[in-house]
Amino acid sequence: MGKLISLLPYSLRLAWLNLLRNGRRSALSILIITIAVFALTSAGGFGLYTYDSLKESTARDTGHLTLSQPGYFESDEEMPLSNGLSDTSELIRTMMKYDEVRGVQPRIDFTGLISNGVKSTIFMGTGVNDREFDMKGPFLDMRSGKTLTDITSSRYDVMEPEIMLGVDLARNLNVSVGDWVTLLATTSEGALNAFDFKVHGTYSTGVPELDKRQLYIHIDSAQELLLSKKVSTLSVFLFDTEKTAELHQRLDQEVETMPLAFDYDIEITPWQERAFFYNKVKDLYDLIFGVMGFVMGLVVFVALFNTMTMSVTERTREIGTLSALGSYPNEIIHSFLREAGLLAVIGVVLGAVITALTTILLLVVDVQMPPPPGRTDGYPLNIYFSFELVAYAGFGVVCICLLAAYLSAKKGVKKPITEALIYV
Repeated sequence: MGKLISLLPYSLRLAWLNLLRNGRRSALSILIITIAVFALTSAGGFGLYTYDSLKESTARDTGHLTLSQPGYFESDEEMPLSNGLSDTSELIRTMMKYDEVRGVQPRIDFTGLISNGVKSTIFMGTGVNDREFDMKGPFLDMRSGKTLTDITSSRYDVMEPEIMLGVDLARNLNVSVGDWVTLLATTSEGALNAFDFKVHGTYSTGVPELDKRQLYIHIDSAQELLLSKKVSTLSVFLFDTEKTAELHQRLDQEVETMPLAFDYDIEITPWQERAFFYNKVKDLYDLIFGVMGFVMGLVVFVALFNTMTMSVTERTREIGTLSALGSYPNEIIHSFLREAGLLAVIGVVLGAVITALTTILLLVVDVQMPPPPGRTDGYPLNIYFSFELVAYAGFGVVCICLLAAYLSAKKGVKKPITEALIYV
């Protein structure tokens, strides 16, 4: 330690030696700063992990970009698929030529009644193809059975059209994998149509209200049920969520200039505009972390102000002697600022190291958080270590420490030299 200190500039070595004059008080100040930095960076890291997880789960569910007719999400359709997209092959080819695009998935949203032959209930159905579940990745929680089979595969039996049910919907109907259910829906022409489907799997969205109503069928089966070749939307999935805004702008220009073979406009909606849960959680967490940062900053300021005030008071005669020898007040204030800055830097480094170790520990130890309100499943506790977050927290703490030291030292150097020299 002595050799390391000797490598520091003279002014910092002097500041370090002054801190050692009352090592216990300096250690307590460093501990307070360390705790504050750890609390800010770990809480902020948890927030970053939560934002990232919600962002990915939302984008994987709705698609990073959604193509639809204008106003599709603001108004209800008079008839199923009356505001749908037709002849989408050209649109899909246009989207797929971009390197950022992973896939374009057509969807059909519809509602109706589902029955097990004895009991009926309302459902919210989505017509998709089998690649939809590849796009969802780990955010699809299968509880039993399998996802929908590729309708062009030899493993698909046209005599047994497949359906996937929300886990609570399957439980309410008392059906399981291999059982049959009947869907009754209104066609695009206003008539009623019914098809039988074989349960191929059950899944959970994590939201009880959706698990009681939601189901998936093949998009071809949905079109046959609704007697229409249209689709409700096209969901564009990207390799990198961060590219959403850039691609959105490019696609807007592309859609405006491309020769369309149909007589309707296209609206492109980014995932953020449909991520109501994500936006609400982010606003709440931003407020919580803002208040937490203010409180932590106040604690650090009070602690450092008390430490530096006691240090200035104890060294009043020293300050008077330095003034008598010709030292300027600013020089004396700068010496105290260096001491406070050294305390802050040490505390910031220790706090950042503890946060990094906690991040690594949580990757090894599985700590589960309880389910959020309105959800049934918990999630693993993880913390993202962000150098940017550490820099912001460290800069704020250093500024607070320097301010506390300046206010304390400025008051001390104002004392007349004669009074300072005889101060007891």
